Amino acid sequence: MSWPMVSPLRQRMIDDIRARKLGRHSLRSHIHSCKRFAAFLKRSPETATADDVRRFQLTLIEEEGLTICNRNRVMTGVKFLLRVTMRRHDLAAEIYHLKEPQKVPVVLSGDEVKRILLMAPSRKARTMLTISYGCGLRAGEVTRLTVGDIDSAQNIIRVVQGKGRKDRNVMLPPDVLALLREWWRERSAWDDAGMPSAERWIFPGNGRRKPITPRQFSRLFREAVKAAGIRKPGLTLHSLRHSFATHLLERGTDIRIIQALLGHDKLETTARYTRVATGMISAVESPLAQLSQPGRKMRNRKDKSNEGPPA
Repeated sequence: MSWPMVSPLRQRMIDDIRARKLGRHSLRSHIHSCKRFAAFLKRSPETATADDVRRFQLTLIEEEGLTICNRNRVMTGVKFLLRVTMRRHDLAAEIYHLKEPQKVPVVLSGDEVKRILLMAPSRKARTMLTISYGCGLRAGEVTRLTVGDIDSAQNIIRVVQGKGRKDRNVMLPPDVLALLREWWRERSAWDDAGMPSAERWIFPGNGRRKPITPRQFSRLFREAVKAAGIRKPGLTLHSLRHSFATHLLERGTDIRIIQALLGHDKLETTARYTRVATGMISAVESPLAQLSQPGRKMRNRKDKSNEGPPA
């Protein structure tokens, strides 16, 4: 069996990425970005000039039509190559990132969430979707849950090495625990026979001793959304996590508690849900309401004019 040739430069970059313990997604993204840069140059990136870097950035937007988010992702990989692997700080200084547009997260109503959960294609899918909404977990965090992560004595779920390689605890609602127990009785024990009980995947995938993938999980979500008849632009599996945070905020939950449950480093990241908390927004009284009560305003002014001079 022949293996594709890897250039010395790419191998050095792969070693640099692994030495810094970056995830496999970062590895794949950085390598793809640098292959794109090399294809633009039609030669090795080791021969790149400052003008090449400037033209490449212009081409990504004007000719290839990349979104700002994707354009910034490509340049992050190229910057790693230039600054870390090639030690070309002069070329890395030519890279700039564009400000990404701040979009309002897509949030589902409580009724829409209920319909999606009811229309889940299987008990396994319903359990996973319920955890996503009921506990605010990311797709990858749900798929990687093991038996040892469920602590029914303390009513918590331990999220091990989530985004940013951080551990955290989230609540374990009684409804989620009941669904987990129902699914466990239905789940096949042959998928991971011989593994220690605490290390067994709660949601095994097609491969032996491997969990279901986030992509497969996302497909189950789309099936449930279609069956529920919900047509909302920009709706993704991550919308369940957005809805979890927004609905907690509307119920008056302290924003710092929501921050801890979501695993956010910065409070500003969590605060964006105030922009989509429709219950809170609709409860705010507009100043327009004051214009329809001119009599009250006039009386207030008259009362003030009759007041005596300050002592």
